[in-house]
Amino acid sequence: MGGLMVRAGGYDCDVVVVGGGIVGLSTAHAVTRAAPGTRVTVLEKEPGPARHQTGRNSGVIHSGIYYRPGSLKARFAARGGAELVKFCAEYGIAHEVTGKLIVATERDELPRLHALVQRGRENGIPVRELGPTQIAEYEPGVRGLAAIHVATTGVCDFVGVARRLADASGAHLRYGTKAVYIDRRPDRGVAVRTDDGTVVRARVLVNCAGLHCDEIARLTGDEPQMRIVPFRGEYFTLARPDLVRGLVYPVPDPAFPFLGVHLTRGIDGSVHVGPNAVPALAREGYDWRTVRARDLYSSLSWPGSWHMARRHWRYGTGEISRSVSKAVFVRSVRRLLPAATADDLVPAPAGVRAQAVLRDGTLVDDFLIQEGPRTVHVLNAPSPAATASLPIGREVARRALTALRTG
Repeated sequence: MGGLMVRAGGYDCDVVVVGGGIVGLSTAHAVTRAAPGTRVTVLEKEPGPARHQTGRNSGVIHSGIYYRPGSLKARFAARGGAELVKFCAEYGIAHEVTGKLIVATERDELPRLHALVQRGRENGIPVRELGPTQIAEYEPGVRGLAAIHVATTGVCDFVGVARRLADASGAHLRYGTKAVYIDRRPDRGVAVRTDDGTVVRARVLVNCAGLHCDEIARLTGDEPQMRIVPFRGEYFTLARPDLVRGLVYPVPDPAFPFLGVHLTRGIDGSVHVGPNAVPALAREGYDWRTVRARDLYSSLSWPGSWHMARRHWRYGTGEISRSVSKAVFVRSVRRLLPAATADDLVPAPAGVRAQAVLRDGTLVDDFLIQEGPRTVHVLNAPSPAATASLPIGREVARRALTALRTG
């Protein structure tokens, strides 16, 4: 199995990127912009770009209000959102800056709402506090005790952004090509054997494999000290989209990186309702019927999964109940939108979040980028990574180019 680097013939490229989602394509684009002439190859196992997290989210351009001041998420989301709006405008990609409401429906949520106001100010995000009457001015169908309005939030076509980044990168894009074996030689480079038997030799490898990023890291010989535990987010489409004007979110639980069931009017005018967050039985498990023994073993054999389950079983039970009972899901929606009924919720495609979990059960809350010899691994890049994709791509590209120069 070994010895892929031995054969003569030089390198096929300077940088090989594993993963053709929005982060991988942004990285390829940033490499060629920062160092023109750098040869980049992108390997994507699907027949086209953005088939998983990028293409299966709610399409929201996040403001950065939720994230810890100084964190990569806070810095990159605020900066990335503004850059993304400009990028969409420049290239004619569908987008709209709609603003959003974060609504407290119970008294015990009011302190958390106020904490979000403070966090927004610390992150430099303009926030307006609203009472019940002002909530109705923005969203007549929404009820709440108090809310904040975040003007910089919007929606866009993230798949369109990914395609444009792919086209503009100048990279060699190989779709339908899965990395199955990696031979890394710190003194020479990295060789990737693909499922069609071909070998790609590069000086540096960038791992943007999303749901499979920990597996790719281990193939290179690096131990990332985390595992991806997949969480499925299930969505509905609102049969009466006129009930919602823009974006409406609950007050999130600060103990979790999930934002709760929210209402999102997309660029096509439809309104998405969701997601919840339930354990997926496969890394690409978009429904309860999809079970992959290898993925399930990866999750269940990781000590962090059991620590997480013991710590957060009440939260998990609530999320699963929303998944298996539409009536329970409807109740959570009606907290924000009292007029919603079960008939209003039409099932829509689900997404799976690639959530990094540490050995002690901690859910990694920030973006996580690690380096090894001739490798850069993006190990935690769920929401708001699509929003932050342009600055994430530049940061990963900077590290890859440094490895290229020093290697």
